[in-house]
Amino acid sequence: MAATTEEKMLIEQRITNESKSAGVAYLLLIFLGFFGVHRFYLGRTGSGATQLVLFIVGLATIVLGVGVIAVAIVGIWVFVDMFLIPGMVSFDRERLRYRLTEAVNGTNLSSPV
Repeated sequence: MAATTEEKMLIEQRITNESKSAGVAYLLLIFLGFFGVHRFYLGRTGSGATQLVLFIVGLATIVLGVGVIAVAIVGIWVFVDMFLIPGMVSFDRERLRYRLTEAVNGTNLSSPV
């Protein structure tokens, strides 16, 4: 059964209220980007943890010279994330839209994303 117009409006309102904010993600990237906090916020816990560990290990081994490479990798990764954040937010919104639509339709399908 397809959702009614009213149900679609309620879904879109919930998406607006519950989805992640690109502005917040950018602020986290600017101030805490090397710790991967923006990725944790966007639901990317695996890559966020990888950034965090790589940065901490890099700082711990910077005296040996090896840490410079690790910190540089995280720096490049954070720079690239500046361009990836809109797509991550969009993906989060679509995943939320799918979940809410399936809940309204009464189906219990596992999310394809």
